[in-house]
Amino acid sequence: MKLSEKQRKFSHLVAHIIDFIHLCDYEVTLGEVLRSKEQQAIHVKNGVSRVRFSRHQEKLAIDLNLFFDGKYCTDKEKYRIIGEEWERIGGRWGGRFGVAKEDYETKVGWDAGHFEYGG
Repeated sequence: MKLSEKQRKFSHLVAHIIDFIHLCDYEVTLGEVLRSKEQQAIHVKNGVSRVRFSRHQEKLAIDLNLFFDGKYCTDKEKYRIIGEEWERIGGRWGGRFGVAKEDYETKVGWDAGHFEYGG
């Protein structure tokens, strides 16, 4: 599949997850989608990212900021229902990063607000 085809499919998945977020009575703002190689290097240097290459560099990842009762959510566990829906529709959720598969039910990884193309 061509990159542009993946990007179009990814955009459709993002639309779905935003609708799902609102159905859950949460609010959301959009974070970073496109990231340059240079910006990725800065994120790694500053400890914001742990990988040299990110799907953001292909426009195949988005960071979503959830709000509950009008307040920005810092509780990674509250992202679980959104992340699990994202996985159900074929995406890869950053809430799994750094978590052993056998611990998925009890732990949320270090990048809960990250949603990327899983194909």
